[in-house]
Amino acid sequence: MVASELQGELGAVRIANEVVSIVAGLAATEVPGVAGMSGGLAGGIAEKLGRKSLGRGVKVEVGEKETAVDIFVIVEYGVRIPEVANQIQSSVKRAIETMTGLVVVEVNVHVQGVVFSKEEEVEEEVPARVR
Repeated sequence: MVASELQGELGAVRIANEVVSIVAGLAATEVPGVAGMSGGLAGGIAEKLGRKSLGRGVKVEVGEKETAVDIFVIVEYGVRIPEVANQIQSSVKRAIETMTGLVVVEVNVHVQGVVFSKEEEVEEEVPARVR
């Protein structure tokens, strides 16, 4: 699908919806406190995704000159969620507007889960009873 088409002197430039999703996903995952992207499934099953699936966990609606974005994230335990969400909104808006020229009218952040850091999990392990 074509997200945006810009007509210039030398021809048209078309930006696919998937490109806008990937830009948004990458910008969101670079924010400190974001553990990963969520599939955004209604059943509450959150899948932590790697960099190969940056477009997942992102839903975009794109018009000719504007776009609206929904981001589904998993945050790290202990972070201030409202602050992380605000940083995601700013980062995603700036990245999309800079890279595509589209005007971002809204960025909705959906926090789908919380992940505990691996360091804390290691500390909580029960020592082996038998050697």
